[in-house]
Amino acid sequence: MSERSLAILFAVLTAFFWGVYGPALGNARSSAKPPEWSAFKPYLFIGVAYLVWACIGGAAAMAKFGDSFSFTGKFYPAMKWGFLAGSLGAFGALTLTFAVMNAGKAGSGPGLVMPIVFGGAVTVTAITQYLMFRSKGAHFDPKMGIGMALIAVGIVLVAKFTPHGGHGAKPATPPAASATDAP
Repeated sequence: MSERSLAILFAVLTAFFWGVYGPALGNARSSAKPPEWSAFKPYLFIGVAYLVWACIGGAAAMAKFGDSFSFTGKFYPAMKWGFLAGSLGAFGALTLTFAVMNAGKAGSGPGLVMPIVFGGAVTVTAITQYLMFRSKGAHFDPKMGIGMALIAVGIVLVAKFTPHGGHGAKPATPPAASATDAP
């Protein structure tokens, strides 16, 4: 399998995992009225899961690829940028928890939040890459702007038409019986 095919495969797997992450987070809410726990009770274990899987997976992959476990000297950027990336991911999970919690209170939940998160993330990535590489001659291609506009339309359409808890179609009300319908 080519490196490009592997990249696409792992990107699709990431989309799958993160796509079901939102609904799983929504299920972690207390459905009792009043709620029996805050959205941050499950968030604590999101952090534990990140720590466990990142440490186990990272250490196993480092061993497989023959990496040293040194993070000093020339290896310092791996620690510095890894910690920054992990912090950004953790802050994203924190703000996602707030978003899903508040959307759930409004009767929407992950069906509203996740399209905004992932459509928005694609746009932020494109803008960040542009800003990072413009000093090396990168320019803002109008086709990227068109793609961003299409993503914005897609976000609205997906968020609007994804089933949301409590907002299903109302059952049809049977017509009132008239005098001519009587036996």
